[in-house]
Amino acid sequence: MASERVERRLTAILAADVAGYSRLTGLDEEGTHVQLQDHLRTLIDPKITEHRGRVVKNTGDGMLAEFSSVVDAMRCALDVQRGMVERNVNVPQGKRIEFRVGINVGDIIIDRSDIFGDGVNVAARLEGLAEPGGICVSDDAYRQLRDKIDIVFDDAGEQKLKNIERPVRVFRVKDRVAAAEQRPTLVLPDKPSIAVLPFQNLSADPEQEYFADGVVEDITMALSLFRWLFVIARNSSFTYKGRAVDVKQIGRELGVRYVLEGSVRKAGNRIRIAGQLIDAETGAHLWADRFDGALEDMFDLQDHVTSSVVGAIAPKLQSEDIKRATRKPTENLDAYDYYLRGLAKARYWNRDANSEALQLFCKAIELDPHLACAYGMAAWCYMQRKARGWMIEDVQESAEATRLARKAVHLGGDDPVALCMGGYSLAFVAHEFNDAVAFMDRGLTVNPNLAQAWNLSAWLRVWRGEPDVALDHVAHAMRLSPLDPSIFSMHGAMAYAHFLAGRYDMASSCAEKATRDNPTFVLAMCISAASNALAGRLEPAQKAMVRVLERSPDLRASNLINSTPFRRAEDLATFAKGLRNAGLPD
Repeated sequence: MASERVERRLTAILAADVAGYSRLTGLDEEGTHVQLQDHLRTLIDPKITEHRGRVVKNTGDGMLAEFSSVVDAMRCALDVQRGMVERNVNVPQGKRIEFRVGINVGDIIIDRSDIFGDGVNVAARLEGLAEPGGICVSDDAYRQLRDKIDIVFDDAGEQKLKNIERPVRVFRVKDRVAAAEQRPTLVLPDKPSIAVLPFQNLSADPEQEYFADGVVEDITMALSLFRWLFVIARNSSFTYKGRAVDVKQIGRELGVRYVLEGSVRKAGNRIRIAGQLIDAETGAHLWADRFDGALEDMFDLQDHVTSSVVGAIAPKLQSEDIKRATRKPTENLDAYDYYLRGLAKARYWNRDANSEALQLFCKAIELDPHLACAYGMAAWCYMQRKARGWMIEDVQESAEATRLARKAVHLGGDDPVALCMGGYSLAFVAHEFNDAVAFMDRGLTVNPNLAQAWNLSAWLRVWRGEPDVALDHVAHAMRLSPLDPSIFSMHGAMAYAHFLAGRYDMASSCAEKATRDNPTFVLAMCISAASNALAGRLEPAQKAMVRVLERSPDLRASNLINSTPFRRAEDLATFAKGLRNAGLPD
């Protein structure tokens, strides 16, 4: 009896899966599943269809697709990875869903709707070699892609892939694909520079991640109080969370000489903090140690780490500077724990997380009525509610925001978080611009390394009508935190500053960068609409206004002051004119 003929064809195969899926489901099984299905349904499946591909099957934490053209497969992969960057812009680094993608061209076996063979297996193995957010292709795929699509490849050499008989030459799409260009190597500052990377949470409970992050935040803050040190902001350092990256690469991308790595283990009432200081230029280990103690001694342990790191960089540091840098925020560990939980929630930038963060900060205040930074962050939460139209009782909530902000700045004479968050909230909510500048400047004097404060100071100068000062301050913020997930806010401040100076082309360019990094950033859409309209480009202005009204349907020229509190009437009038020309109702 003759054997049944097997159907075969040459095709391009795309394999994708979620990096670290087991860890993500361990943190939040149901939430991770829901997010993954949403990404597949609303981004990945439509992109495969758009690029003339076919979903062969879903594989639990990923999928397999085929294309008649490898160029189509690559364009689909690029769109997916860039789309995921946009979707992850406000998601904490450790909780992001990131796909790894492998692309191969090969001969496959078709069995009903499924596909099999070495061509499929190679694609799956290539996906396993890709970085989170990255794409790997075989040499067969590379030959057909070369010179046909505007991307750069790194040759990873021949790789022995599991269950594949012959070695396969692998090419990686350069620098995580979604970045429009390779990150530049930053020039080292003219003083010792350091980045504190996220510490590993070695506790049995994955929910203690916020605690490890809080320890890093405190060490970063303590180091940043030394004016002779240049300390990279926490937001940029945390972009490396969960990634295996060479410290030399980190040094180049962040522009620092030293990198501090470490871990935190919390068990019962005991805590261990371990750290190692590395010269990012040579990779040499300069110092390593671990510190054990009772939980009530946590601040002393952090002080030991900070002092040891500083001592390794500059042995002749004056002792009074160390004492100033290691000042404790509160003696009440329960209040401090609530404050850390609030910080973790505040970074989600959505309404529910904002409400949870506010409750946690208020609980911290209840336990320690003198915790100035908690007042500042609570006021910040109310400011966000006003800016985003989340307030229910506007008058009452604005009054509470003002009360909390004033309490923060009065209690926090030497607390940069309290001074800067409280000061900015006073300007935005209560329009107390002169006092706000005084508090903000004092906070920056206490801690000149606080990138978020420089960014807020830039926005404060925008509202005051001081574009040149705003541009200077935002440039400082960008250097302190070059990989900040909130870089969209910095580009937004630049856009408004150029707008106030009448440079509408520069304003629209900066606004475009801001909306590319965060497509939901309404303030950036507004300045794009206004600057394009006043430059005579009505079509892009009107398109931007459509997006604005989709996100903020209640926005009107008459209530602009709620979201853009310009101090000078002429600035608000110019802004309103541009938005009206773009189609904003009165």
